[in-house]
Amino acid sequence: MTRQPLVAKRAEELLRSSVVSTAPIAGGDIATATRLRLSSGQMALMKTLAHAPEGFFEAEAAGLRWLAQVTGGVRVPEVLAGSDDCVILAWVEQTPKHQPEAAIGFGQALATTHLAGAAAYGAAHDGFIGRLPMPNQACPTWPEFYAVRRVLPYLKLARDRGAVTDGEATTIESVIGRLADLIPDEPPARLHGDLWNGNCLWGLDGSVHVIDPAAYGGHREVDLAMLHLFGLPHLPRVMQAYHEAAPLAEGWEDRLPLHQLFPLLVHACMFGGGYGARAATVAARYA
Repeated sequence: MTRQPLVAKRAEELLRSSVVSTAPIAGGDIATATRLRLSSGQMALMKTLAHAPEGFFEAEAAGLRWLAQVTGGVRVPEVLAGSDDCVILAWVEQTPKHQPEAAIGFGQALATTHLAGAAAYGAAHDGFIGRLPMPNQACPTWPEFYAVRRVLPYLKLARDRGAVTDGEATTIESVIGRLADLIPDEPPARLHGDLWNGNCLWGLDGSVHVIDPAAYGGHREVDLAMLHLFGLPHLPRVMQAYHEAAPLAEGWEDRLPLHQLFPLLVHACMFGGGYGARAATVAARYA
């Protein structure tokens, strides 16, 4: 057994429990992940980030707790402790097997979470999407919120970083005025907000657990659009179970690319590449 003294000491301060061993976990894109074995025998995951932006881990913990409030909703790891420099979560033991039954259960649970709703389009506090700040100040309608809190801020940043050309930006901006006509009105859903395949853990317990939320109140098609953008095992089964539990408005499949503008622009800001051009191609379909 190995034990990283500084990591273990910080975890013990927050958990008020002894840490028997620690082990680094590979795969984290942003934070450093460490598995902890506590004296009680429980396993935990500790995420740390040097010079984390103010409120970074607090936003993650708040999002997980908000999602966890929904009885029968998506499974999330329990938040064991959190601070400005880290968050500690209950460990989710994963399986490489992607069982169809788990996918069906996930679709039903996601529908339940969405239908639990939110107080407004937005959230009480701003959050993060990856490393980027994410504005959440409430707006009276979803089209307005999607335009001024999701599409336009990241379009500007992507343009400033050279990831979107002036012509591509013009194409994307041309869709903004049409959002109210393109998107059916629905009450705010309780969103995970960053629901891509990498944030879905197939648990050994037969359930899909979600992590790393960017949670807020929004249109439920946003979560579904992100699942389709980056793929998920047994996604057709997920969607069938979801639609049976919470039928979607007609034309939802045609609107998926519209709600993919946001994650595509976020990726353009963070990674450049062809994401900006891809966002413009999507926007051109609705212009």
